[in-house]
Order: sequence, then C-alpha cells, then structure tokens
Amino acid sequence: MRVPRATYRLQLGPGLTFDDAAALVDYLDALGVSDAYTSPFLETATRGSHGYDVADHDRLRAELGGEPAFQRLAAALGARGMGLLVDVVPNHMGIAQNRNGWWLDVLENGPASPYASTFDIDWRPVKTELTDKVLLPVLGDQYGDVLAHFPVALLGSDPR
Repeated sequence: MRVPRATYRLQLGPGLTFDDAAALVDYLDALGVSDAYTSPFLETATRGSHGYDVADHDRLRAELGGEPAFQRLAAALGARGMGLLVDVVPNHMGIAQNRNGWWLDVLENGPASPYASTFDIDWRPVKTELTDKVLLPVLGDQYGDVLAHFPVALLGSDPR
C-alpha cells in the first residue's frame, strides 16, 4: 500500500482542468509533494461544478478534458513517481437537470431499481401509505428565498 508523504489539493473545474493540473506536476514535485489530491472528477449534474454533484459514475467530466486529458495527467504524475488521491464521497450525487440516470431509475422503478440501495431511502417509513415510495419535496425557488418567504405562522405548526 502506498502511503502519501505530502499532498497538494487541486480543486478541478473549468479554471483548472486535467491538462492544467498536468502542467503543475513539475512544480508540485519540486515542492516535495508526493501525491496530487483532487476534487471529484466524475461527470456532474451541472456545468462549472465543484464536483460533488456526480450524475454519471461511468464517465469523467468532459469539461475537465475527459478521459484523454485524465490520461495525460496520470502519465505526468507517473513520470515523476507521484500518486493521485481523489476525493470521492459516494453519497454526494447530483439530480439537477435530469442527468443522473441512477436517480431517474429509482424514481421510475422504486425499490425494484437496481440502484435503489445506492440511495439512503427509507422504503418502509412510519407512514404506511409511503411504503415503497419516495417522498420528494420540491421547492419552487432557491432554499434561502423560499425560507425567507415562509409564513411565520406555519413554523410552529405540527407537520403531521
């Protein structure tokens, strides 16, 4: 098992692609960095993302340069004997713009979806009428704006 000696965090995005990161490898090596530590780089639900709203676990983000650019980064790191650590948070998934096939399959097929166990869904909640269903609150605006306009009288009411 490889143990990193010193890492350097790279927040990938439109301003720092795989090729941009590859161009930094010599500099990082000169600093004594043993491993590049990147933000997630799988395909996201939104463009210009921080990377934590993964929508497709089978594809590298095109806006970062996709597979070819990732291979160039890996080759640059390998040429210097450096490693790569990737920040992966399995439960961080984006559902925006209907780009997450796993989520759409769960909404369509419920617990029969092959991806049902991927999500933290209580298929047997206290309210039996919600058994095998997803209760999905949808806001009509940004959370802060909705909350700011939420009627104060409802805040103290019983949600049941």
